[in-house]
Amino acid sequence: MTDERRALVLFSGGQDSTVCLAWALQRYPVVETIGFDYGQRHEVELACRDKVRDELRAQFPKWGKRLGEDHRLDLALLGQISDTALTDERAIEMQEGGLPNTFVPGRNLLFLTFAATVAYRRGLNVLVGGMCETDFSGYPDCRDNTLKALQVAISLGLDAPMTIETPLMWFDKAQTWALTERLGGAAFVDLVAEHTHTCYVGDRSRRHEWGYGCGLCPACDLRRSGYNAWVQS
Repeated sequence: MTDERRALVLFSGGQDSTVCLAWALQRYPVVETIGFDYGQRHEVELACRDKVRDELRAQFPKWGKRLGEDHRLDLALLGQISDTALTDERAIEMQEGGLPNTFVPGRNLLFLTFAATVAYRRGLNVLVGGMCETDFSGYPDCRDNTLKALQVAISLGLDAPMTIETPLMWFDKAQTWALTERLGGAAFVDLVAEHTHTCYVGDRSRRHEWGYGCGLCPACDLRRSGYNAWVQS
């Protein structure tokens, strides 16, 4: 049975957000998308967004009928105040506090707050994000408790209920690949592998079974190992 609420998906053009977009399209009658340009090194993700949306419409007409407008926000200020391996050309490594230097402080908090502002104006009341506490790199703004607290704060601040859905929260990457197949079969698995992008350094010169990427960064390692585990399961 379709949930009659209307959703806004935080859609980067990456694997997780594409799976979350399909998940939302299965459930809600109207689904819009939002992306953020914050000066990320892997901005090629943003270039993948339109292609992924086009392919979803072409290959999955039922989903295409539900797929609404796309919104893209310029959050260059976040990149300007960040000092991370995602916003600057530097090696990816662990920091003294135990977090990798790919952590962009406050990123998801800002993304969801801006998304809520757009959703409120558009009459949407569900925010869908690909945050995950199972395969994450220790990012505190990916934690379930963080997002539950933010849901309460946003709903109070808007004086309107705003639900934050995180369908991948307790999934590892193998389970995410399995969900991809359940949602759209082999065609959707192929779409995710060919058209989405996850690699932190933005490398689309090398095509692997699991998609494009350098094959060396933490994002590629997770995507590859999850794909292999899923294929072997």
